[in-house]
Amino acid sequence: MSRPVVARVLCGTAVLVLVTGCSSGTPGEGATTVAPVSASSAPGPSPRPQDGRVTVAGTLTEGLESPWGLAELPGGDLLVSSRDERTITRIDARTGAQTVLGEVPGVVPGGEGGLLGLAVRDGRVYAYLTAASDNRIVRMRYDGGEGDRLGAPEPVLTGIPKGRVHNGGRIAFGPDGMLYAGTGETGRTGLAQDLDSLGGKILRMTPEGEPAPGNPFGGSVVYSYGHRNVQGLAWDAAGRLWAAEFGQNTWDELNLVRPGRNYGWPEAEGRSGRAGFVDPVAQWPTSEASPSGIAYARGAIWMAGLRGERLWRIPLSGAERSGEPEAFLTGEYGRLRTVLAAGGDRLWLVTSETDTRGTPGPGDDRILRLVAE
Repeated sequence: MSRPVVARVLCGTAVLVLVTGCSSGTPGEGATTVAPVSASSAPGPSPRPQDGRVTVAGTLTEGLESPWGLAELPGGDLLVSSRDERTITRIDARTGAQTVLGEVPGVVPGGEGGLLGLAVRDGRVYAYLTAASDNRIVRMRYDGGEGDRLGAPEPVLTGIPKGRVHNGGRIAFGPDGMLYAGTGETGRTGLAQDLDSLGGKILRMTPEGEPAPGNPFGGSVVYSYGHRNVQGLAWDAAGRLWAAEFGQNTWDELNLVRPGRNYGWPEAEGRSGRAGFVDPVAQWPTSEASPSGIAYARGAIWMAGLRGERLWRIPLSGAERSGEPEAFLTGEYGRLRTVLAAGGDRLWLVTSETDTRGTPGPGDDRILRLVAE
């Protein structure tokens, strides 16, 4: 399937006003039920635009089944998880050659659950997965040499609520050396506000799964709450944490995450201006985003869209936007699941057409090499 090399740009479609009247339904990631909303900008002056550009430099590998998590090994090769096949595959970062490292025991795929996010640290592969009774984080030894296989999974954190939808699933190590996880409220909206539940939260823990020093709620791994379904985590150059999450029918969000803060769900979706809730830095109609992975590069957050089938660039100046979000690759590669910074101006981008909600074509799914400007 022929694809253009230079992405097309659509500017100014992210919006900053709350439109009321969202439905009470609970569509999952990339669901087709979308409330009719306007994409007009809020009144008043807009931030000065800072236009960007992204170039598709090539396809690293293709033929992946339900790819979800992506992590870089020391030396630059990649690990990719298959949500439904329950496998982790090593990808040679130069040739794209695939080596299946093994199937992860205990994964029970179903709906939006399965083998999800990956992270790598100190000779271990961490994985967020859906088990028979819960979502959990495990870690497996992997030395990374030729012929090495994954070790047996060791539980790191158990008891994260599971469901057919809204399982969250992104994990990443922060610049502080702690492990962070984005979870979902599994369609049970009240979990997001319940500080005794791990659902609808961003979690922060030691590599062994203990509450991280300095967490806002004593003895708890909960870092922030009031989230619907977090699948994107990234840190900017100053170490600030950003998160993308799915809205219901009206607004998807990009949030700047502060410890102990309440991000509003289910009382608020998108910007509400209500005391006690943190408003998003940017928001989109769910038809234009349904955001999964995010990455930081070249002064901007890059956000992969599933239903929106586009890659968003959100330019930043410190803790604020410095311009209107821009959309790239709109409709060119279908659903986009994960984006990973690869150093400097380089990004990896994983498509998601084989996740049962796409329309797979020849070569799907694939990992693309991007160059950002």
